[in-house]
Amino acid sequence: MSNHHDTGYKELFSHPEFVQQLIEGFAPPEIAALMDFSTLKNHSGNYITPLFEEKFEDVVWSLEVHWQGITQRLFLYLLIEFQSTVDPTMPLRMLHYVACFYQHLIKTKVTTPAQGLPPILPIVLYNGLDRWSAAEDISEQIRPEPPQFLRAYQPHLRYYLIDEGRYTSEQLSAIDSPLSGIIQVEIASGDRASLQAAVDRLVRLIQADPNKARLDRLITRWLKRHLQRLGAQIDLTQINSLVEDKAMLAENLQHWAEREREEGHKEGQKVGQKVGRKAGVEGTLRKLITLKFGDIPESASKRLEQATDEQLDTWVELILTANALEDLFTTR
Repeated sequence: MSNHHDTGYKELFSHPEFVQQLIEGFAPPEIAALMDFSTLKNHSGNYITPLFEEKFEDVVWSLEVHWQGITQRLFLYLLIEFQSTVDPTMPLRMLHYVACFYQHLIKTKVTTPAQGLPPILPIVLYNGLDRWSAAEDISEQIRPEPPQFLRAYQPHLRYYLIDEGRYTSEQLSAIDSPLSGIIQVEIASGDRASLQAAVDRLVRLIQADPNKARLDRLITRWLKRHLQRLGAQIDLTQINSLVEDKAMLAENLQHWAEREREEGHKEGQKVGQKVGRKAGVEGTLRKLITLKFGDIPESASKRLEQATDEQLDTWVELILTANALEDLFTTR
């Protein structure tokens, strides 16, 4: 199975502030309100998942939750999905990953079967091009739906989905955190003007953060990786700080957009020339056919319209050759 994890994102979510921003900005507020983010503890590691024959690098955090007078430690199991297509096996994968993680907790003596398994919140963070359409609970994939007396015996695990592409620019702007700025940059990446505006907002969010120096370093590294993944035709070696080098980055992004427009214009000219040449060759061929054979049948006319450049050139050459041969052997 291909690796769906992005190095830049995994680095970001190895820091507690981004985990807090993810929950506070994108999870249900009633869940975030129960959490004590000052107790965040990183449990990320490498685990073997036999079912999918892969070594899975989990992003796992735990923190204390307070509800009804009870304090309990909750594990946040974060699966970062970077793929262009939706994975319909995600409910099964998540069920398997969570089971393997629970097994890991028992094996490492974090808990025992007698003590019980801690609660867990599985999260899928997805930034693919298509909107997520896979089932979000393994029980939804058990079809046909079993009768009532069997339902209690079926597996049940729901993951919380954060599909970045479902958020509008207005919704992200209402979430006042650097992480919302990062997601806005990702969504805006297809349009250079929107990308520049998103980067400008991200810089403002970094500047307003109490830990701006640390966040600046982390997000600058992420953005450079992101631009490289986009194939940005700019020199990123001189960009070491989004805050200090924002003018240089803006100039580079503008030059990149200008080069893309220029290349697009040139490509458009090439296409136009190709289309014009084809129309000219087809017109010449129609005249030659009419002179030699008379009116062109509708079926033959459609074949001419659908013909490739190479086919048209070949037919013109054949008719001209035939005409030359006729001239050669005609007795004068």
